[in-house]
Amino acid sequence: MGYYWAATPEPTEEAAADLGLDVEFDDQAQAEAWLSASYTELADGGVHRVSLYESGRLVYGPMSLED
Repeated sequence: MGYYWAATPEPTEEAAADLGLDVEFDDQAQAEAWLSASYTELADGGVHRVSLYESGRLVYGPMSLED
């Protein structure tokens, strides 16, 4: 299992897939690059905070997506 983002509030499975939150990344840099490119869509989709995990271990977060 690689790196992945968890959102708060937790979206439905369908919404998570639509937002790209069902994607796992090979390394932390890829996960962070994806977040940089996707944070506006996540915030617009109702996500308030995200946390980065690696194989179930919290790397950091929760981090606010709100202004």
